[in-house]
Amino acid sequence: MADSQTLALSDTRSATAAQVIQAIAGESARLRADQETAVAALCEPRARVLVVQATGWGKSAVYWAATAIRRSEGAGPTLVVSPLLSLMRDQVGAAARAGLRAATLNSSNFDAWDGIEADLRSGAIDVLLVSPERLANPGFGRRVLDGLAGQIGLLVIDEAHAVSDWGHDFRPDYRRVSDVLQKLNPDTPVLATTATANARVTEDVAHQLGESTLVLRGPLARSSLQLAVVNALSPLDRFAWVVDHLPKLPGSGIVYTLTVSDAQRLAAAVQEVHGPSLPVAAYTGGLEVAEREQLEDALRDNRLKALIATSALGMGYDKPDLGFVVHVGSPPSPVSYYQQVGRAGRGIDHAIVALLPSDADAGVWDYFATATIPDPDQVSRLLSGLEAYTGDEPATVPALEAETGLRRGRVELMLKQLAVDGAVERVDKGWVRTSTPWSFDAAHYDGIISVRRREADIMRAYTRGESCLMQLLQESLDDPSAVPCGRCSVCLGLLPDPLTAAPDPETVKAITRLLRGETHVLEPRKMWPGGSFGAKGRIPPALSAEPGRSIVFADAPEWREVIRSVFGDSGGDPAQLEALKAGCVSAMSKWKNAWSRRPEVVVGLPAAGYRRLVTEVADYLAELGRMERADLTVDGGAFTDGMSSAEEAKVWRDGISIDAETAQAFAGRSVLLVVDASSSQWPITVAAAKVREAGAAAVLPLLIHRRP
Repeated sequence: MADSQTLALSDTRSATAAQVIQAIAGESARLRADQETAVAALCEPRARVLVVQATGWGKSAVYWAATAIRRSEGAGPTLVVSPLLSLMRDQVGAAARAGLRAATLNSSNFDAWDGIEADLRSGAIDVLLVSPERLANPGFGRRVLDGLAGQIGLLVIDEAHAVSDWGHDFRPDYRRVSDVLQKLNPDTPVLATTATANARVTEDVAHQLGESTLVLRGPLARSSLQLAVVNALSPLDRFAWVVDHLPKLPGSGIVYTLTVSDAQRLAAAVQEVHGPSLPVAAYTGGLEVAEREQLEDALRDNRLKALIATSALGMGYDKPDLGFVVHVGSPPSPVSYYQQVGRAGRGIDHAIVALLPSDADAGVWDYFATATIPDPDQVSRLLSGLEAYTGDEPATVPALEAETGLRRGRVELMLKQLAVDGAVERVDKGWVRTSTPWSFDAAHYDGIISVRRREADIMRAYTRGESCLMQLLQESLDDPSAVPCGRCSVCLGLLPDPLTAAPDPETVKAITRLLRGETHVLEPRKMWPGGSFGAKGRIPPALSAEPGRSIVFADAPEWREVIRSVFGDSGGDPAQLEALKAGCVSAMSKWKNAWSRRPEVVVGLPAAGYRRLVTEVADYLAELGRMERADLTVDGGAFTDGMSSAEEAKVWRDGISIDAETAQAFAGRSVLLVVDASSSQWPITVAAAKVREAGAAAVLPLLIHRRP
């Protein structure tokens, strides 16, 4: 790793760079010293440059200036690897302002690919932006990368911390950049940029680029941000706090949540209370690309007060006058938190950043600490499943899901990780096993988990206000210039205006009523799991449940105290049980218009082992709705947790039985299936099939708690 050094541009190159910078940032704009050093380095053969600078410093200006210079000297196009479509859209516009023609190949512009690829071959395109996932696509590699081999003038790896599995946002597909490096002309310069890399990540990325990598690292303090922690709020209080404070916050901004469901529920609460006078929208990774772009533009144009978003709105979104960032729940890492709050105050002198932590955040942190770590047993099962497939008939992800009993998302993640290690290969129609052996590097992954848990401890210190908030973030990124900022809630000893410590109690009540009145559709599983379960393929309609309803979705804050009570060891507070019963009745009332026929029999299923709770709710609904009661025979050993899909489904198939008298009660009738809790839905799926086999005309599942 080379030390930072001062390099200068020739007069001709300097004039070209100045023209680019002024076109982007105005006539008075000039390259900073480190920017000029980076651009000058990238004009030389075999350069490897890593830029670690604060958000808003102007990292993209480096590669626009370097591209303009290199293109003017006859070099090939620049290839930019970017993580998000929002970043690509912004960068295409920035390139145009710089006098460069940029294009992107992504899932939202498939119809334009042929034209873009033709322009790329003819030399009409100066910059091509692609996602790391696109690099892993065999068709893209064959059509585009092979054609560019030896011709790329500059390779840019944006948000380069994602290359390192020590980084807060490690993405296996980013490792495909190494494939591109191998196909490059050895003289091709490479630039990696990030705002969120501590010393360990910086060293790792620099090592991957090459031992001669020039690292340009600057101070990470953001003088425009006023950081604050609003503590002692329950999860529901946090929702109410946002509803109360959003109208008072400056300009427009982003409210981050830790989960998709929280983003959707909080947006609904704000919309219900404030209506069109305070326009907001939920923004998650599950939205279609066109809708995400529309929402990004609406916030950028100040047609929305806020986007209530998951981390899907993070890297790359550029709105210089963003006036605030609020986090409802603390991210698990100070590095990811710094990256997200960095969206605010880029082009204005003052922006408010508020964190609303809760003890409920710890469960999400624990999940993120291990979510990307491969499980050796699961990897072995996946590799065994791949053995039956060849290049002529490769394995698809759905086929591997059925073959192994592993959940689809887990299969997809492990395939990407194994591809990075060379143990599997993605081909045109699926995946195949290679001859490369795979072994679990326990020491390496134990180290990653240890780092992530230390980062969670830093976030706990942040929420407790143990030291200056900006200083703590800088120190977590190994910034040697970290000093107290003098303006955060710790330095001042109070919350800045217009923030207060608590929401209005009436707002809390209103939000509780609103959110408890929501209904959540429970879509039935469509496929049997295969594997040890045996049956695979589509579940026949004659054995399937109808779309059901769930009362409590994931960690819904409006139900938190109720769930703690009714699923507690003591059997629960009667008042909380009554609140849950009322929620069930409300859901049934809203659901009835979707029934194929009214339920005539109520049956309980203690999928999580809460027999008393299931019995009380089933008895109550049966009496209120004048329905008959019946019971399944459930083996006490059938309660499962953490099994594969196939194993869990098999246990439930073997653990549920229906006697002749109960089968007679089901014959030709619609059955309401009351279930206590489940995350996989296999107990519901298997029980519904058994009830249908016993003669029921329909099964309507009512799940009390759909666990994450």
